[in-house]
Amino acid sequence: MKKIILSGGGTGGHIYPAVSVAEELKQQFGNQVELLFIGAEGKMEMERIPALGYRIEGLPVAGLQRKLSLKNLLLPFKVIRSLSKARKIICDFKPDIVVGFGGYASAPVLWSAQRMGIRTIIQEQNSYAGLTNKILSKRAEKICVAYDNMDRFFPSDKIVMTGNPLRGNFTNIESKSDNAYQYFGLDKHKPTLLVTGGSLGTKTLNSAIIHHIDRIVAEQQFQVIWQTGKYYEAQINEQLAGRNLPNIWRGAFIERMDYAYSIADVVIARAGACTVSELSLVGKATIFVPSPNVAEDHQTKNAQALSSKDAALLIPDSEAIERAIPIAEELLKSSDKINTLEKNIKQLGISDSAKRIVACLNI
Repeated sequence: MKKIILSGGGTGGHIYPAVSVAEELKQQFGNQVELLFIGAEGKMEMERIPALGYRIEGLPVAGLQRKLSLKNLLLPFKVIRSLSKARKIICDFKPDIVVGFGGYASAPVLWSAQRMGIRTIIQEQNSYAGLTNKILSKRAEKICVAYDNMDRFFPSDKIVMTGNPLRGNFTNIESKSDNAYQYFGLDKHKPTLLVTGGSLGTKTLNSAIIHHIDRIVAEQQFQVIWQTGKYYEAQINEQLAGRNLPNIWRGAFIERMDYAYSIADVVIARAGACTVSELSLVGKATIFVPSPNVAEDHQTKNAQALSSKDAALLIPDSEAIERAIPIAEELLKSSDKINTLEKNIKQLGISDSAKRIVACLNI
């Protein structure tokens, strides 16, 4: 019996890669592996992971607030408590290996494991490594990455190109298009724009649609699948109450993202690591609008890694309300440009990331 700790969380971008690896471990080794997740107290993983049938422990760790806040004064105490609790969990569980996927909880767990002589592996999802992972990489056995040129941050002999593991069925999506048009109630003869800011939503992308919505509805040149996010759903429903929007599907969350991808001709999205990996795997012409509110501006760097290879377009967040929809409209009219973007982004997709990471564990 091999015991493995999977640590990470705070956002779906850290949770679901860890879950994908857990599922691959269970598929390959069944009851020969025992898994324990470690997350951050009060974050989404503390509900999502048990709902999927896995055991999880929480640490009281939190991130540094970007604005001046009294919460920052408590941070050193939370770090000390988290290191202490992480060490106790590791002592009790006695793992053979610890895998860190990023997020608040990952650092204290990896730090503690390394100082206890336990093997550790880092899964770096972004094209620009954060300071914590750079420090932890010195004692890590391997660093699993999703982008080229990561030897800027990590020892080259430890780097393994694995891509970012994903949950969901994103293979053969073209075969799902007939069902997808019916699912969203859209016209198969019109081009389709998918706008998604993630499950929580993105104010900038929502504002971009609202800014242009009268013309989108009046001209009927294309149709839209619009994921508003749960934070903004009520506000947008109030703004658009009573409006007839025949060419726009709108919802807080897209349950069948594989359907959305199957009929999207162009996508407007944030540039989080998992979103970039999904869009690379399905090969969609994409306009990335990186969030400016992330550590070390890593979303911009993720998007630049693709735009520099003519595999995507990039619009700064500050320009997106005015420019994102018009640029998407022009792109929808250019099949040659769409084909180029699709071909180039598809070359960056990795479909067996979870298997590659499991192979790195050498269990």
